[in-house]
Amino acid sequence: MDEEPLPGGFVTEVVRVGNTVRRRPAERAAYVRSLLTHFARHGWPGAPRHLGTDEQGREVLSYLDGHVAWQPDQPPTVGDDESLAAMARLIREFHDLTAGTPLAEGDEVVCHNDLSPKNTVYRPRPVAFIDWDTAAPGRRVHDVAHACWQFCGPGPEGPGPDGTGRRMAVVCDAYGLVAADRALLVETVLWWQDRCRRGIEEGAAGGDAAMVRLRDLGVPAAVGAARAWTTAHRPALEHHVTARPRG
Repeated sequence: MDEEPLPGGFVTEVVRVGNTVRRRPAERAAYVRSLLTHFARHGWPGAPRHLGTDEQGREVLSYLDGHVAWQPDQPPTVGDDESLAAMARLIREFHDLTAGTPLAEGDEVVCHNDLSPKNTVYRPRPVAFIDWDTAAPGRRVHDVAHACWQFCGPGPEGPGPDGTGRRMAVVCDAYGLVAADRALLVETVLWWQDRCRRGIEEGAAGGDAAMVRLRDLGVPAAVGAARAWTTAHRPALEHHVTARPRG
């Protein structure tokens, strides 16, 4: 059966073969397999199913039909409030499914740690997340903050402080984020932005080919600009997030 390269991946090459996806195992492949098995056992449709390995040693996952928003220009439904809320509810679902389980390893939940439009399947609203390679135990606010960074536009190219803050509040409301975590949200966005920039620069300096590519594309500079913008407008963002109804 023919292999069709799937677009959007900067780090891992992924191909589609019929109704399956094939890719090289990630560094923490065993943990991710256990997580996807946990989701399948509970019938949660928001992640691909792990189907084994093929003759080349690649992991075989189920193919999730839909639109993956990996390009900058997207249909209006990808970024509207309804999709933001649906995305946040999906996060809450898998967080609740992992809370208190051995997979959480004593932490609050299992976090995806790379929630973004390019890792989301739309029909036309968000129905699933893909690329669980960096999943690990963590706090709920970590994933919600990463989603707010990637989906809500905190940066010079976004909808401005009020527009971004309002969108972040939509995510927090739909998720049901508690007041204590809302107070930490913007700080955690800044933490993610700093971690991402440093990770790419350090990885590129160490010769990691994927990180070199991201560096050469100007990603660290773009993330740095987003962090500077978020810092400058932190009070306005925090006002929107903490002034909204609490979950």
